[in-house]
Amino acid sequence: MIEATTDQVGALAELVAAGGVVVLSGAGLSTESGIPDYRGPSGTLVRGAPMTYQTFTGDPAARRRYWARSHVGWRTIARAHPNAGHRAVADLQRRGLLAGVVTQNVDGLHQAGGARDVVELHGSLDRVVCLTCGDLLSREELDRRLHEANPGFDVQATAVHPDGDVALADEDVDRFRIVDCQVCDGGMLKPDVVFFGETVPAERVQRCFALVENARMLLVLGSSLTVMSGRRFVRRAAKLGIPVAIVNRGVTRGDTYSTLTVDGQLGVVLPELVRRSSPHVVATSGPLVVVPLS
Repeated sequence: MIEATTDQVGALAELVAAGGVVVLSGAGLSTESGIPDYRGPSGTLVRGAPMTYQTFTGDPAARRRYWARSHVGWRTIARAHPNAGHRAVADLQRRGLLAGVVTQNVDGLHQAGGARDVVELHGSLDRVVCLTCGDLLSREELDRRLHEANPGFDVQATAVHPDGDVALADEDVDRFRIVDCQVCDGGMLKPDVVFFGETVPAERVQRCFALVENARMLLVLGSSLTVMSGRRFVRRAAKLGIPVAIVNRGVTRGDTYSTLTVDGQLGVVLPELVRRSSPHVVATSGPLVVVPLS
């Protein structure tokens, strides 16, 4: 792929302008909000494997380690703001061009940026579920309880990952206390997200397939499509002859299915996509150039 040009964005704008677009977004859309992707431009993992469902539920020490790290990392997630890419998706939706928004992200930034009816394929970090009784509570409430259970646990993180995890010293993890469900008195609490090794709820998957199957076009934003959880929707669209366009930094595992692939910074490409009808946009070929609106 080559760096995004105005010709490429113009071609993408023509596809999007007809409406009926379903957006499938990934972690690359949130990197400009300060939340790193799992994978760099090469598509390779940039850290160790994330927590799995089997380890979380079966290993008390690993569960304590997860909650200690996530408790610290949640501060970054909670403070994160939607970027220009998130706002551009909301703008496209307000213009009536989108038939749906499906995100693999768990950060809630689509909604914070103004998007509505977002299907959170992998859940959301701002909710916590009891694995025993099914009770849901807000992450804000859990954060309050964890603060009360861990007075003086003032540990700073230098980086946070898409699942809210951070790296902490073993001695910090060892002194961290987790809390249990108060509704059923002792049930195991878990973030309401789909861990690796866990299955996405079938009804959620079917809702996403229905959106894709009824779309005029599938627009992938910021996903390497390495995991089948998202790539299956690209494959379904291609099988049905529905055009697929991809905007991402670096190659993806969906490029062979794509009608148009744009390698570019989403916070630049997506606002430009929204503005393409503006006479203030320079429409010559070459690198993407935008004249500020007066």
